This record gives sequence, structure tokens and C-alpha cells, in this order.
Amino acid sequence: MSGIRAGVVGAGYLGRFHALKYSQLPHVELVGVVDLLPERARAVARETGARPMTDFRELLGKVDVATVAVPTTGHHKVAMGLMDAGIHVLVEKPIAATLEQAREMVELCARRGVVLQVGHLERFNPTFQAVRAKVSRPLLVECERISPYPGRGVDVDVVLDLMIHDLDLVLELMGEVPVEVDAIGVPVLTDRYDMVSARLRFPRGRVASLTASRVSTKSLRKIRIFQPDAYISADCGTAEAQLFTKLPPQSPGGLPRIIGERLQVQPQDALMEEVRSFLEVVAGGGKPVVDGPTGLRCLEVALAVRSSIEHNLPEDLRPLLVGKR
Repeated sequence: MSGIRAGVVGAGYLGRFHALKYSQLPHVELVGVVDLLPERARAVARETGARPMTDFRELLGKVDVATVAVPTTGHHKVAMGLMDAGIHVLVEKPIAATLEQAREMVELCARRGVVLQVGHLERFNPTFQAVRAKVSRPLLVECERISPYPGRGVDVDVVLDLMIHDLDLVLELMGEVPVEVDAIGVPVLTDRYDMVSARLRFPRGRVASLTASRVSTKSLRKIRIFQPDAYISADCGTAEAQLFTKLPPQSPGGLPRIIGERLQVQPQDALMEEVRSFLEVVAGGGKPVVDGPTGLRCLEVALAVRSSIEHNLPEDLRPLLVGKR
């Protein structure tokens, strides 16, 4: 990779970090940082040596790649404008606010021949990567993601803010979409759902249970995976993971043995790895770790969770499953 020109649209909390990562890569020139608030664009531009801008269209013709880190409701407009100009896009999760918008983004990506990667950052979390290498036949997956009220990202509910991280991980682990979603949720500090619990039922009796809250007194990011011959427990926040394996009895009629081991988690900067992965696909071809269709699939399930809450009924996803065959 050499001589890649980059831009960042949205200079808030996440956009600033994206700009910093681009500015730290020797083969990348961070050309511009865009934000509707001029002072915020200037602050991040000063920190990274880029040019401050207030309209994403100022990037057109000046960059090869761009991160879109504006509020979710603005993903579609900005990403479509960039891709239509031939610019490769890394868009923060979720891919868009609606399925119609997400589908349009995926279609334009294919039509223009550009890369569209969705920023499901937990795919690059070293703890999840250590766990993923040990997963073969998951029967039950439990995810718990809670945090104090962030004061940002509240243009969407906790499903699209936090739970969508774990929905993406569950879909990756299970390798298919669920047949049914049953969820409950309540608003606490905002007029949107701030706490949600969801149960996803998959083909062949497999199940995932997810809990997300952005109004907790503490932060926690745990995942537990049960397989026929193993149990995996991981904390993605503290970078700790354990594997418990069931072995045959040592004598006839005896009980199975359980042995435990701590999984090795290699320290790494997840966001830097995500940005590098994106740039490698841009430069060398191939498929992003989380491409547009994958981001769309995750959004479909996330919106089914919301629909189940709103209607107080399980959401049937079998038509979606048929559509993926």
C-alpha cells in the first residue's frame, strides 16, 4: 500500500479516533476532516495535520478512501455521495438507519465497483478473535453488553447503538440468520429503548440470548458459548478468555472430565486493525471482513429485534432465511 489519500466525515468521538489512525499510517495522507461544526473540524484537523472542512463534498476528487462517522441517520446521504464519486467507504455501524437505505448503499457499491466496509469493530477485538478460533458448533451463545449512559449516539436506541455489536458477532458465530426473534425493551433516560433483552432462535434448535443496556452503573462486555464438547467464556473489555473442554471418562461408567485453559489474547489496537484491513482491501482487492451485505443482514436482524419489542410479539424471520438461500 502506498499513497492512499484519506478523509474522515464526522469529527465527533469516533471520527476523531479514525482520523488519528489514518494520520499514524506512513502510507496514508489524511487530506481532510469534515464536520458541520467548524470548530470541531478544526480541532481534529490541527491534531492530525489535515485540512478542516464543513461539507463532505469538499473531499470529492481529493481522496481515495473515507470514513463515515456521522450520526446513523446521516450514513446513507454521506456514503452514497462518496461512493458515487468513486471513493471507497468505511462506514461506522450500523450501516444505515433503514433497510431501504442500506440496500441502496450495497447496490451502489456494486455498481460503482468500490469497497464498502461496515465498522463492526468487535470483529477486530483480539479477545473475540481468540474465541472465534475455538468455536466450531455453537449451540447456545449468551452476550451481555452494558455501560453507563454515554451522552452520545442517542440518535438511535440501544439496539442500534450497542446490541448491534453482539448481533454481528452472533451471526458470525452461528453462520446463519435466526428463524425467530423475541425481545423486550424499555426507555429509561431517553425516549428510545435504553435497555433491551433479546432471544434469537436459530435452525436446529440453536439459541442466542443478548442483553444490552446503556444506563448501567458499570461497563461489561461478556460472551459465553456452549458447544457439545466445550464451554467458552470471554470478557471483551478485560481481554480475558477461558476454554473448558469435556473429555471422555478415564474408566468405563465414569463421568466425563472437564479441563480448563486460559486462551492467549494477543494485544492489538482493534480500530487500527480495522482501518488497516479496510485499506488492504482497497489496495489489494478481496472482500472486507464486514462488507455491505453482511452489514445489511445485521441491520435486518436488529430491526426485527426492535419490531418484536414494539409489537410485543416474536418476529418471524423465516422469510429472511429463505431469501438467503
